[in-house]
Amino acid sequence: MQVLTAIQDFRAAKSALPGTWGFAPTMGYLHEGHLSLVRRAKAENDRVAVSIFVNPTQFGPNEDLAAYPRDLERDLKLLEPLGVDLVFHPTPEGMYPSHFQTYVSVEEVTKVLEGAARPGHFRGVATVVAKVLNIAQADRAYFGQKDAQQVIIIKRLVADLAIPVQIVVCPTVREPDGLAMSSRNTYLNLQERRAATVLYRALCAAQEQFEAGTRNGGGLRETMRSTLAREPLAKVEYVSAADPETLLELDQVGDRLLLSMAVRIGKTRLIDNFLYGNGVWMIGESASQRISEPAN
Repeated sequence: MQVLTAIQDFRAAKSALPGTWGFAPTMGYLHEGHLSLVRRAKAENDRVAVSIFVNPTQFGPNEDLAAYPRDLERDLKLLEPLGVDLVFHPTPEGMYPSHFQTYVSVEEVTKVLEGAARPGHFRGVATVVAKVLNIAQADRAYFGQKDAQQVIIIKRLVADLAIPVQIVVCPTVREPDGLAMSSRNTYLNLQERRAATVLYRALCAAQEQFEAGTRNGGGLRETMRSTLAREPLAKVEYVSAADPETLLELDQVGDRLLLSMAVRIGKTRLIDNFLYGNGVWMIGESASQRISEPAN
């Protein structure tokens, strides 16, 4: 496994290795969710590359760029047994040199939900993803469903700019109690960690209501809000029952639905979602058990 920091060195190393390529872009501090992307990339391609880069342009001025967890040595130890060929670990200066002035903006689907809550976030995401996809020149790129809006934006970006890569979306990986795996979960103390399962419980409550026949979007959103309200540590930023392509909020739900939310538990901001389409729910790989409401 080669670890490379310069763009030209990564490209040279990749060109020396024949075969199809899968690519998993990450911000590091890897967990099982990231590793599931790498395993799938390995299963579907001859070669695998992973990027590890905490992208400064997607963090707002009051967000956690400086505190975001980093441990390259740990990440490399996790990746090596998986058969990764190349790890691209650039510096911020290498990705954004002093003369850098080109940014990518995806329009309508970035204006709501995460985009409304975090102005400028998706401009940074779209720019860095466009750049690493161009650097990697892979056949397939792997992203997690946990970041549902990000996936929608990246698909739009790739289609609109005719980037020759297949975007593969992999299921959210969850803890046994339903919490979606995230590098930011490390910020939670023990009490907050217990409280954080309320996101999954709220999504399950709305899913159950949908399965019982409710097709009213406002009712589904209210069900999520009322479940979240029973957790004192939860501060809701948004709940959504939206079209999974346009992200427009639905009054009446048809055969496609994205349930999503952003909630602060203490100082930690968490997101989660369930996706429904073609009669199937995409919930996550470890979410087979319902999490019951805790006793008062």
